[in-house]
Parts: sequence; C-alpha cells; structure tokens
Amino acid sequence: MTVFDRRTFLQLSIAASTTALASTPALAQWSPRRPVNVIVPYGAGGGTDSFARAMAESAEAALPVPMVIVNRPGSSGITGATEAAGARPDGSTFMMTSSGSFTLTYLLRDTEVNPFDSFIPVAQIGRLTTSLMVAADSPYETLDDLVAAMGEAPGTMRWAHTGRGSFHHVGGQGFLNTAGLNAQDVPFSGGGNTRAAVIGGQVDFGMIGIQQAAGFENELRPLALVSDERDAFATEVPVFGELGYDVPLISSPIVVFAPLETPQDVIDGMQDAIRTITQQPGFIESMAERGNAPAFLPSAEVATVLANLRDDARPIIEGIEEE
Repeated sequence: MTVFDRRTFLQLSIAASTTALASTPALAQWSPRRPVNVIVPYGAGGGTDSFARAMAESAEAALPVPMVIVNRPGSSGITGATEAAGARPDGSTFMMTSSGSFTLTYLLRDTEVNPFDSFIPVAQIGRLTTSLMVAADSPYETLDDLVAAMGEAPGTMRWAHTGRGSFHHVGGQGFLNTAGLNAQDVPFSGGGNTRAAVIGGQVDFGMIGIQQAAGFENELRPLALVSDERDAFATEVPVFGELGYDVPLISSPIVVFAPLETPQDVIDGMQDAIRTITQQPGFIESMAERGNAPAFLPSAEVATVLANLRDDARPIIEGIEEE
C-alpha cells in the first residue's frame, strides 16, 4: 500500500468490519432509555470532536437512543472534564477526550480532575500519533542524516511542535533524550501552523500528527513515527523502533470515559456499543476522510495504556520543567 492510500485501506477495512460484525458476541445487558450525552472538552471542529461526531453518527447501530455530542471547551480540556466527572454516574453522561493531552495536563498542572482518579475508562476508539517530518526539499533524507547533523551542531538546530506540554512536544523531546541530542524547540499554535513552519523552512524538522502529511506529500517527508506499529495510511513511514531508537510511546489515545461509580453493567454495555460502532463502514469511512483509523481497545487495556503513558511521560516532563 502506498502512503495515504485511502481507497485500498477502506476496501480492506470495510470487508474486515463486515466479517467482524457477523461474529460479534451479544452485547452486554444495558439499554439506556434516554439520549446518551458525550461531553467533548474541546471546541467543535477539532480532531477529538471529529471522532465524537463520527461515533454519534454510527451510534444507531449499537444503541436504542440517540447519542448527543456536547462541546465544553476551556482550560485545555479541564472545564469539560470537570463537568463530566461531576455528572450522575447512571449512564446518561460520558466524556470523550484526547487522553494523552489529558494525562500530560495532569502531569504539568495541579488539576482537580485527572484520567486516573476521576473517571473509569470505557474504551479507546482511536489514537492520534506524532511523527518527525522534514520539508520535502530538506537535505536530510533519513532520520540518521538528521541525527548526524544535530550531533555535529549541538543545540543549534530548530524543531517545531504544537505547544509546550503537548504530546507532540513531549514525544519529540522523548526522541531527543533517547538519541542524546539537543535542539531548540519552537512552539506553534495547531498542527496546520506547525506543518507550515516545516514546509517553509522556519525550522529544521517538526513533530506533528502523521495525518498532517495527507495532501502534502510533495512538500513534506515523514521520517519516523512515534508508535509501536506503522500507520494504517502512511504505511511506508517506519516507526522509531525500526530505526534503532527506543523512543517512549507518547501518543494520544481517543478515549471514552465514565464518571466514577458508574455501574459495571453500564461500562460493559457502552464498551460493547463502542466496539460495534468502530466496526461500522460509515464510521470507518468518516475517519478515513480525516486520515485516521479506528483503534478499539476495551476498558482494562485502556487503563494499562494510560498508566504506561503516564510513566513514560513523567521523566520527560520533569526534564522539560528543569530547563
């Protein structure tokens, strides 16, 4: 499959989803009687919001009631998270958030709510990953080329990310720590601006979401992905581990959470509903249009992923704060 080959991906994924749906076990015995509200602690139109709205559009295949997306932006996601944590734990309110960002905010700030003590993870529906990219006309053809150049000029090269403390920033710093390198980080607002800085040569490289390269194949060259597996679309981009760099897996799983004390049958029922939604052709197609792929994980596995993310990110953040 070539880089960002959506047509082939869709054909394979929809065929696989049809098979999966045919063999899906009976759903847990939970049947909500009124609309299910899903709080998104960010504004409408963003990356997390797009996952939520695609989920809601396919929810009728898994739930007997509508799913309603409620945007509650503010304070880097904490405003909406606080509202969700205080909701009645009866299955009427959940939260979908970029849990990597939520975890990093918890590590960076003294927040009233956090992913570990304020919520129960229900399921992961997708994952945002960061990648190291250079401009297409960059002299650095490979990651080793870039590493060699940084080694020859310590602390002089510049790299872009989407803001200090973002998972792109922490993931990039994790790479630099692993490789024993120093470079000047330059924060930008949002992935689009970061991408423009890389293309325009304002920086030597950038850490941005791999989906940001879609449509810019002639202007960007992704060199490596922070992940344990290659991207479903950008299949030709190696992960750092393949290139000999044991970079911490700093990513941002898109997770649905429930307030503490939500009954187990509700957690199980919503988890099974999300599993079914991620197998719907409409959901798969909607995500593919945005350069993303479904990545379902059940509650117990999400808890492990978030704990590992926290443990991997903590020493990187402590190093950043000491600078």
